[in-house]
Amino acid sequence: MVREDRLTLDTEQEQTRPSIFKQAENHVQGRVLKGLLELVPLLVTVLVLVYLVNATNEWFRGMAFIKDKPWDFPGIGLVILVVIFYLVGLLAIFKPGQSLLNGVHGVMHFIPVVRTLYGVTAQAMASVGSSANFSRVVFIEWPRDGMMAMGFVTGRARGPNREEDLVSVYVPTVPNPTSGNMAFVLEDDVVETNMSVEDAMKLIFSGGIVLPDTISMARLPRDARTQHSFVGRYEREN
Repeated sequence: MVREDRLTLDTEQEQTRPSIFKQAENHVQGRVLKGLLELVPLLVTVLVLVYLVNATNEWFRGMAFIKDKPWDFPGIGLVILVVIFYLVGLLAIFKPGQSLLNGVHGVMHFIPVVRTLYGVTAQAMASVGSSANFSRVVFIEWPRDGMMAMGFVTGRARGPNREEDLVSVYVPTVPNPTSGNMAFVLEDDVVETNMSVEDAMKLIFSGGIVLPDTISMARLPRDARTQHSFVGRYEREN
């Protein structure tokens, strides 16, 4: 009777196992999607820059103080864009400039159709800017024991003893990393990983679709004489 049950179970497993054509389809679909997600940011960036440079060239080269002057050359648009970005960045440092830019943001968020596109773009730019403040990618048990959440280390606080050092970990939400939760975790409870900030951002924006090829996780104590506790090395399933 036990043998018949095993045969029945093996037969059911063979029936539920994907065929070679389904495996090939999943393989091709996964690689195509990964290639698309890898190239789309590059293509969008190139198209936006080309459009901005061409539009700036046509606009400024038609003005009297530039047209037919020694500084009238095809790359003048790029130079003017860099100067404009620099001036806006300089303006954002001072309080009057911040008030002016906040007013512009408020107006853009007030327009019914524009606010949606503007909001998405602003969130994407904010996430890119905030990623520069992330020192490394870690995993912590969040929101409860037994569940692992990916986070970014944003700071570190030293305690009276080295065993009491805390790290501030920002746990982003998916697919919008500009919102999330902040946790202060003992450094010994943090699980280190070899994942880069860029790969982690791709993972967040894709909702877990774009996974790194491998993820190594380990608890790394501060005492160099103590051997680190290896959690595991995980490979992406093709």
